[in-house]
Amino acid sequence: MYDRSRAKGITLIGFAIVLGVLGFFAYVAMRLIPMYTEYFGVVKAMEQVRQEPGAGQKSLAEIRGSLSLKFDTQYVDDATIPPSAIQLVRQGSNSTLRITYEKRVPFMYNIDLIGKFDKSVSLSGAGGD
Repeated sequence: MYDRSRAKGITLIGFAIVLGVLGFFAYVAMRLIPMYTEYFGVVKAMEQVRQEPGAGQKSLAEIRGSLSLKFDTQYVDDATIPPSAIQLVRQGSNSTLRITYEKRVPFMYNIDLIGKFDKSVSLSGAGGD
């Protein structure tokens, strides 16, 4: 005889529900990972600019040009970061490079996932200054 009180495991319906939940989170991850990979490319490009000799004395246009070249090698989309998102703040002899932008990724139907990114890097005293 078969004793049902000793039966262990998951039913087919329970397995389908677990699979659905895991699939949903896998889909969310597939939409978010490229956004964060691009952000890490922006951070790496900013660090490369910081390491350049004389980075603290460069003009905003020179820094934007240098970042644009580095964004190409880091697979950062040009449409993601408009030139207005790149700011150079000078206070006395200190220079700080700041990039603030928002990235929207279509999720499903009329729902978007939004990432807001803000990174600052001090250019003073770096790269041989």
